[in-house]
Amino acid sequence: MSKIVLEHIDKFYGTNHVLRDINLTIEDGDFMTLLGPSGCGKTTTLRVISGLEKPQNGRMTMDDRLMIDTDEAFFEAPSKRGLNLVFQSYALWPHMTVYGNVAFGLKIKRMHRHEVHEAVMKALKVMRIEEFEHRYPNELSGGQQQRVAIARAIATGPKLLLLDEPLSNLDARLRIDMRSELKRLHKETGTTVIYVTHDQVEALTMSTKIALFKEGEISQLDTPLGIYTNPIDLQAADFIGNPRINFVDGLALYDGETILVRSPLGEYRFPQKDIKTDEEIPLHEEFECVLGVRPETIDLGIEETGHKHSAEAIVYASQPAGSETLITLTINGAELLAIQIGLKEYDVNQKIHAVLHPARMNVYNKATTRLIKFAHSTQP
Repeated sequence: MSKIVLEHIDKFYGTNHVLRDINLTIEDGDFMTLLGPSGCGKTTTLRVISGLEKPQNGRMTMDDRLMIDTDEAFFEAPSKRGLNLVFQSYALWPHMTVYGNVAFGLKIKRMHRHEVHEAVMKALKVMRIEEFEHRYPNELSGGQQQRVAIARAIATGPKLLLLDEPLSNLDARLRIDMRSELKRLHKETGTTVIYVTHDQVEALTMSTKIALFKEGEISQLDTPLGIYTNPIDLQAADFIGNPRINFVDGLALYDGETILVRSPLGEYRFPQKDIKTDEEIPLHEEFECVLGVRPETIDLGIEETGHKHSAEAIVYASQPAGSETLITLTINGAELLAIQIGLKEYDVNQKIHAVLHPARMNVYNKATTRLIKFAHSTQP
């Protein structure tokens, strides 16, 4: 069991307030990713959890056991928190074999030789590197070295595994391979994982939950699908997704039951069930808004479909990329990026028809930048 609860955590470096009232619950067995751009506080949060940093305010418990209480100046030692940390650098002993590196922590615990051997070989097997047990780090690729570092971390059977941007030194192909290995590792071991990254693809593909950081605060906590489908504000929407989301300016009018939005894409009326009522929305007063349209939600075709939300579009550029084609187009002067699976051929300035799906659009209040209308992950 490894449930972690952070309450009102504040961390200062001098006058720099790097963590601002962080409240976060990580359930046992979660793969929680702390996601955000550089300098947003995600690594500092990981270091507070591990015990490498001491916050100025707040409490932390692990399985209801107190680890941090700043009011009592109590900070449990890192070695007593039942966790292991894997850094961006592999930090392997160059003079030790793979076996020796993985066995190092077990020997420190004075485990019996047979127990050490059993634990080491199990960890190597989980990470699929048992054939490298007699090799030295300089005889391994970067991806293999990272597997050794993770095997060393899991060999001691930690309740909690902390990973600080462990894949950032790997090339694109190895990162894909290691993402699948980490996801499989989490499934097989059931260990609670806290993962720090600025790579939203890593976060979306591996996590059970994502805590999105912005300027020392958690701006949104949700599942990967929830954060991708309904980013909490314009900054989050712009950060999440590749290719990035399309933004189109419009005007909105809220009558207390529905929101009417007019934009170059057309006129849409959104029902109350899709409106985020906990946000302050001007009532009976037209205000500026921003429509968020994901590229994959735009359907393109040569022929007019007769769909009520079909619009004539002009191709600005077409970018075939093997498995997919990116098409930049304009609708009544608004520029949009659409994506289609497979190779598609479109000519510059060609007229085509785009079907838009209002239920899958986000709407943001331009003044506050906050989400005011939810999108559905699929067309209802």
